[in-house]
Amino acid sequence: MQERSPSRYDKIIELLSNRQPDLTVFMDEVHKPHNLAAIVRTADAVGIGHVHAVFPEGVSYSGHHTSSGSKRWVTTHKHADLASGIAEVKNQGMQVLAAHFSDRAVDFRSIDYTKPTCILVGSELVGVSDEAADLADEHVIIPMVGMVQSLNVSVASALILYEAQRQRAEAEMYGELKVPQEEVDYILFNALHPTIKKYCDKHKMRYPKLDERGDIDDPEWDELRRQI
Repeated sequence: MQERSPSRYDKIIELLSNRQPDLTVFMDEVHKPHNLAAIVRTADAVGIGHVHAVFPEGVSYSGHHTSSGSKRWVTTHKHADLASGIAEVKNQGMQVLAAHFSDRAVDFRSIDYTKPTCILVGSELVGVSDEAADLADEHVIIPMVGMVQSLNVSVASALILYEAQRQRAEAEMYGELKVPQEEVDYILFNALHPTIKKYCDKHKMRYPKLDERGDIDDPEWDELRRQI
Protein backbone atom coordinates (compact mmCIF):
# COMPACT_ATOMS: atom_id res chain seq x y z
CA MET A 1 0.00 0.00 0.00
CA GLN A 2 1.28 3.47 -0.85
CA GLU A 3 2.97 5.20 2.08
CA ARG A 4 1.92 8.68 3.10
CA SER A 5 4.15 11.50 4.21
CA PRO A 6 4.22 11.65 8.02
CA SER A 7 4.00 15.43 7.80
CA ARG A 8 0.51 15.19 6.34
CA TYR A 9 -0.68 12.96 9.17
CA ASP A 10 1.03 15.11 11.82
CA LYS A 11 -0.52 18.27 10.40
CA ILE A 12 -4.03 16.83 10.62
CA ILE A 13 -3.47 15.64 14.19
CA GLU A 14 -2.14 19.11 15.08
CA LEU A 15 -5.22 20.68 13.50
CA LEU A 16 -7.54 18.38 15.46
CA SER A 17 -5.61 19.07 18.66
CA ASN A 18 -6.50 22.74 18.26
CA ARG A 19 -10.19 22.10 17.64
CA GLN A 20 -12.60 23.57 20.18
CA PRO A 21 -15.66 21.28 20.29
CA ASP A 22 -17.39 23.57 22.79
CA LEU A 23 -17.17 26.70 20.63
CA THR A 24 -19.43 27.28 17.62
CA VAL A 25 -21.32 29.80 15.50
CA PHE A 26 -25.04 29.79 14.73
CA MET A 27 -26.08 31.70 11.59
CA ASP A 28 -29.68 32.91 11.80
CA GLU A 29 -30.84 33.39 8.19
CA VAL A 30 -27.50 34.62 6.87
CA HIS A 31 -27.99 34.11 3.14
CA LYS A 32 -25.28 35.83 1.09
CA PRO A 33 -22.76 33.22 -0.10
CA HIS A 34 -19.71 35.42 0.48
CA ASN A 35 -20.75 36.08 4.09
CA LEU A 36 -21.44 32.41 4.74
CA ALA A 37 -18.06 31.52 3.27
CA ALA A 38 -16.24 34.16 5.31
CA ILE A 39 -17.84 33.05 8.58
CA VAL A 40 -16.95 29.41 7.94
CA ARG A 41 -13.37 30.36 7.02
CA THR A 42 -12.98 32.32 10.25
CA ALA A 43 -14.53 29.48 12.25
CA ASP A 44 -11.92 27.12 10.85
CA ALA A 45 -9.15 29.64 11.56
CA VAL A 46 -9.96 29.78 15.28
CA GLY A 47 -10.36 26.03 15.65
CA ILE A 48 -14.09 25.44 15.13
CA GLY A 49 -15.05 22.25 13.33
CA HIS A 50 -18.84 22.52 13.45
CA VAL A 51 -21.15 25.47 12.77
CA HIS A 52 -24.95 25.72 12.73
CA ALA A 53 -27.42 27.52 10.51
CA VAL A 54 -31.07 28.19 9.73
CA PHE A 55 -31.53 29.48 6.19
CA PRO A 56 -34.30 31.70 4.83
CA GLU A 57 -37.05 29.91 2.94
CA GLY A 58 -35.88 29.01 -0.54
CA VAL A 59 -32.21 29.43 0.33
CA SER A 60 -29.86 26.48 0.61
CA TYR A 61 -26.15 26.39 1.32
CA SER A 62 -24.06 23.61 -0.14
CA GLY A 63 -20.64 25.03 0.67
CA HIS A 64 -19.75 25.59 -2.98
CA HIS A 65 -18.90 29.22 -2.26
CA THR A 66 -16.57 28.27 0.59
CA SER A 67 -12.91 27.67 -0.11
CA SER A 68 -12.11 23.99 -0.54
CA GLY A 69 -10.05 24.02 2.66
CA SER A 70 -12.85 25.36 4.85
CA LYS A 71 -15.47 23.14 3.27
CA ARG A 72 -13.39 20.03 3.94
CA TRP A 73 -12.70 20.81 7.60
CA VAL A 74 -15.85 22.54 8.87
CA THR A 75 -19.25 20.85 8.96
CA THR A 76 -22.34 23.06 8.62
CA HIS A 77 -25.35 21.65 10.48
CA LYS A 78 -28.60 22.85 8.92
CA HIS A 79 -31.63 23.14 11.19
CA ALA A 80 -35.28 23.26 10.16
CA ASP A 81 -36.06 26.04 12.64
CA LEU A 82 -34.27 28.28 15.08
CA ALA A 83 -35.81 26.96 18.31
CA SER A 84 -34.74 23.36 17.74
CA GLY A 85 -31.29 24.42 16.58
CA ILE A 86 -30.66 26.61 19.62
CA ALA A 87 -32.03 23.88 21.87
CA GLU A 88 -29.44 21.51 20.41
CA VAL A 89 -26.48 23.73 21.25
CA LYS A 90 -27.89 24.54 24.70
CA ASN A 91 -28.22 20.81 25.36
CA GLN A 92 -24.47 20.67 24.78
CA GLY A 93 -24.07 23.06 27.71
CA MET A 94 -23.25 26.13 25.63
CA GLN A 95 -24.05 29.72 26.51
CA VAL A 96 -25.74 31.41 23.54
CA LEU A 97 -24.53 34.94 22.83
CA ALA A 98 -26.48 36.99 20.28
CA ALA A 99 -24.63 39.76 18.46
CA HIS A 100 -27.53 42.15 19.01
CA PHE A 101 -28.01 45.74 20.13
CA SER A 102 -30.43 45.93 23.05
CA ASP A 103 -30.83 47.44 26.51
CA ARG A 104 -29.13 44.41 28.03
CA ALA A 105 -26.29 44.13 25.54
CA VAL A 106 -22.72 44.19 26.89
CA ASP A 107 -19.34 44.80 25.29
CA PHE A 108 -18.37 41.59 23.52
CA ARG A 109 -14.95 41.67 25.21
CA SER A 110 -16.52 41.41 28.69
CA ILE A 111 -17.75 37.86 28.10
CA ASP A 112 -15.93 34.75 29.33
CA TYR A 113 -15.43 32.73 26.13
CA THR A 114 -13.55 29.96 27.89
CA LYS A 115 -17.01 28.65 28.80
CA PRO A 116 -18.80 26.47 26.21
CA THR A 117 -20.10 29.12 23.81
CA CYS A 118 -22.31 29.52 20.75
CA ILE A 119 -22.13 32.87 18.96
CA LEU A 120 -25.44 33.71 17.30
CA VAL A 121 -25.40 36.10 14.34
CA GLY A 122 -28.31 37.36 12.24
CA SER A 123 -29.22 38.16 8.68
CA GLU A 124 -27.62 40.87 6.58
CA LEU A 125 -30.83 42.89 6.37
CA VAL A 126 -32.36 42.84 9.86
CA GLY A 127 -29.72 41.27 12.06
CA VAL A 128 -30.70 38.90 14.84
CA SER A 129 -34.44 38.20 14.82
CA ASP A 130 -36.69 38.87 17.82
CA GLU A 131 -37.04 35.12 18.31
CA ALA A 132 -33.28 34.65 18.29
CA ALA A 133 -32.77 37.53 20.72
CA ASP A 134 -35.27 35.96 23.13
CA LEU A 135 -33.58 32.56 22.91
CA ALA A 136 -30.10 33.95 23.59
CA ASP A 137 -28.65 33.91 27.09
CA GLU A 138 -26.89 37.24 26.58
CA HIS A 139 -26.57 39.99 23.98
CA VAL A 140 -23.20 41.38 22.95
CA ILE A 141 -22.27 44.47 20.97
CA ILE A 142 -19.12 45.71 19.27
CA PRO A 143 -18.48 49.34 20.30
CA MET A 144 -18.32 51.79 17.38
CA VAL A 145 -17.58 55.52 17.45
CA GLY A 146 -18.08 56.39 13.78
CA MET A 147 -21.15 57.37 11.81
CA VAL A 148 -21.82 53.76 10.81
CA GLN A 149 -23.43 51.81 13.63
CA SER A 150 -23.27 48.29 12.23
CA LEU A 151 -20.69 45.96 10.75
CA ASN A 152 -20.94 43.34 8.04
CA VAL A 153 -22.07 40.08 9.66
CA SER A 154 -18.89 38.24 8.68
CA VAL A 155 -16.70 41.04 10.06
CA ALA A 156 -18.65 41.12 13.32
CA SER A 157 -18.38 37.35 13.59
CA ALA A 158 -14.62 37.48 13.05
CA LEU A 159 -14.09 40.08 15.77
CA ILE A 160 -16.05 38.08 18.33
CA LEU A 161 -14.46 34.77 17.33
CA TYR A 162 -10.96 36.15 17.64
CA GLU A 163 -11.74 37.50 21.09
CA ALA A 164 -12.83 33.97 21.97
CA GLN A 165 -9.62 32.62 20.43
CA ARG A 166 -7.50 35.11 22.40
CA GLN A 167 -9.08 34.16 25.71
CA ARG A 168 -8.85 30.45 25.02
CA ALA A 169 -5.22 30.72 23.95
CA GLU A 170 -4.37 32.56 27.17
CA ALA A 171 -6.17 29.81 29.09
CA GLU A 172 -4.06 27.21 27.22
CA MET A 173 -7.12 25.54 25.75
CA TYR A 174 -5.38 24.79 22.45
CA GLY A 175 -3.03 21.90 21.80
CA GLU A 176 -5.04 19.14 23.50
CA LEU A 177 -7.00 16.59 21.48
CA LYS A 178 -10.62 16.93 22.60
CA VAL A 179 -12.36 15.77 19.43
CA PRO A 180 -14.13 12.39 19.84
CA GLN A 181 -12.07 9.50 18.46
CA GLU A 182 -14.80 8.59 15.99
CA GLU A 183 -14.56 12.06 14.46
CA VAL A 184 -10.75 11.89 14.44
CA ASP A 185 -10.92 8.61 12.51
CA TYR A 186 -13.45 10.03 10.07
CA ILE A 187 -11.40 13.14 9.32
CA LEU A 188 -8.14 11.20 8.99
CA PHE A 189 -9.61 8.73 6.56
CA ASN A 190 -11.39 11.40 4.59
CA ALA A 191 -8.08 13.22 4.17
CA LEU A 192 -5.58 10.36 3.89
CA HIS A 193 -7.54 7.41 2.53
CA PRO A 194 -10.69 8.67 0.78
CA THR A 195 -11.08 5.51 -1.35
CA ILE A 196 -10.80 3.20 1.67
CA LYS A 197 -13.19 5.42 3.63
CA LYS A 198 -15.83 5.15 0.89
CA TYR A 199 -15.32 1.38 0.82
CA CYS A 200 -15.84 1.11 4.59
CA ASP A 201 -18.92 3.35 4.51
CA LYS A 202 -20.41 1.34 1.65
CA HIS A 203 -19.91 -2.01 3.40
CA LYS A 204 -20.61 -0.65 6.90
CA MET A 205 -17.15 -1.67 8.09
CA ARG A 206 -15.07 0.00 10.77
CA TYR A 207 -12.13 2.04 9.57
CA PRO A 208 -8.79 0.19 9.78
CA LYS A 209 -6.20 1.23 12.34
CA LEU A 210 -3.40 3.54 11.27
CA ASP A 211 0.24 3.56 12.28
CA GLU A 212 2.12 6.66 13.46
CA ARG A 213 2.66 7.72 9.84
CA GLY A 214 -1.00 7.53 8.89
CA ASP A 215 -0.65 4.32 6.87
CA ILE A 216 -3.05 1.41 7.29
CA ASP A 217 -1.66 -1.24 9.64
CA ASP A 218 -4.49 -3.59 10.57
CA PRO A 219 -4.20 -7.31 9.59
CA GLU A 220 -7.57 -8.03 11.22
CA TRP A 221 -9.25 -5.45 9.00
CA ASP A 222 -7.52 -6.89 5.91
CA GLU A 223 -9.02 -10.28 6.79
CA LEU A 224 -12.48 -8.76 7.22
CA ARG A 225 -12.22 -7.16 3.79
CA ARG A 226 -11.28 -10.46 2.18
CA GLN A 227 -14.46 -11.99 3.55
CA ILE A 228 -16.72 -9.52 1.73
